[in-house]
Amino acid sequence: MKNALKLVILTAVVLFYACTGNSQSQASKKTVDPADTIKKINLTDAQWRAKLTPEQYDVLREKGTDRAFTGKYYLHDEKGVYSCAGCGQQLFTSDMKFDSDCGWPSFDKEMAGGRIRQIEDNSYGMKRVEIVCAKCGSHLGHLFDDGPTLTGARYCINSTSIDFKKKEAKPKQ
Repeated sequence: MKNALKLVILTAVVLFYACTGNSQSQASKKTVDPADTIKKINLTDAQWRAKLTPEQYDVLREKGTDRAFTGKYYLHDEKGVYSCAGCGQQLFTSDMKFDSDCGWPSFDKEMAGGRIRQIEDNSYGMKRVEIVCAKCGSHLGHLFDDGPTLTGARYCINSTSIDFKKKEAKPKQ
């Protein structure tokens, strides 16, 4: 009987330490935001002004916006990749783009790897989600949850905040 009691106590102690050890190690593990692993670009205001056009500076650094239905990428439909106009980080592919008829280029998802950061935006009495480039902090536009595609997302992007690189055609063999 004493051996059985010792075995029960020993088992309970082992299980207790095993469980608390696991929960402590799980609690101490931190999840890494992919945006935190991207090498950041930090330029001074003067450097940004020298690098960008006045229109780009207004949108990317001062959170301005393009006029609706006027941006060069609003009705753009070539195949390729859209990148941040501030730092060149790739953000979207043409396969992610759709026509939402909102007046700005719209995408239903972003490229993987935490390339875009989301920031709560309560300006102008509205509750929105601002999206910025995770690499350079440039304002891109806003994210809405009213997209018509399967993701339900609508990344509403200023044409001024992105550049486009056309996909190279594969040589015929």
